[in-house]
Amino acid sequence: MKLRKKEYGDRNMVGKTIERLRKEKGIKQKDFISRMQTMGCDINPTSFSKLEGQVRAATDREIYFAARILGVKVDELFEI
Repeated sequence: MKLRKKEYGDRNMVGKTIERLRKEKGIKQKDFISRMQTMGCDINPTSFSKLEGQVRAATDREIYFAARILGVKVDELFEI
């Protein structure tokens, strides 16, 4: 698993977990973004990368759709 080069930010609580679960499930970032867009969540690669890096806030829609794609309950994304 490729490690993040930079430190994580502190703008959201879910980005690091989303990134970890996505990688554990073998989902490429571009495929994850595509699935989010197909489900009705308008997000671009730069915004998603910033979400995972915790350098921007995550919206409720982004958290909801990420949890659905990852097959977890929303509150599991908040586990530290």
